[in-house]
Amino acid sequence: MKILAIDFETAGYARNTACSIGLAMIEDGQITTETYELICPPTSDIMFTDIHGLTWADLADKPSFGGIWPRIERLMAGADIWAAHNVIFDRHVLGACAQSHGVNLPVRPWLCTLELSRSILPLASFKLSDVCSYLRIDLDHHHALSDARACASIILHAQAASHDLAPFIRQH
Repeated sequence: MKILAIDFETAGYARNTACSIGLAMIEDGQITTETYELICPPTSDIMFTDIHGLTWADLADKPSFGGIWPRIERLMAGADIWAAHNVIFDRHVLGACAQSHGVNLPVRPWLCTLELSRSILPLASFKLSDVCSYLRIDLDHHHALSDARACASIILHAQAASHDLAPFIRQH
């Protein structure tokens, strides 16, 4: 089973304003492939620079989501399951960006590591940074590749501890 951990950072509140994506593929109990892309959002108004550090100067000459799609399509299509820490956010960003650029996404079930963490870890907070701190996973929070890698690492931790992932995999 191949699981692709996905993380987006956005320029603004609109879901179609992705400005970076990180992808980390899990195969045979390890992360085998990682991809990071900067994305030119549909607006030059970058509202969340204070969170992810990206500015219009970093993004203006990068391809749009439609432009990066050919580079990530094979990896995404090759996964059996897509995963994210807080699936609702990343699933909506992916869908909105795909729709804005006429991209037909393959249909995949999603695994939410936020839900998984709530079920298996004795924490008061399940923010990605808190889960990573508890599990001693390196994290450069809000860098899309680091967040995707952390999501994948949470899954690997759960698998190593023989937790059943099935209850956390859903068709969305």
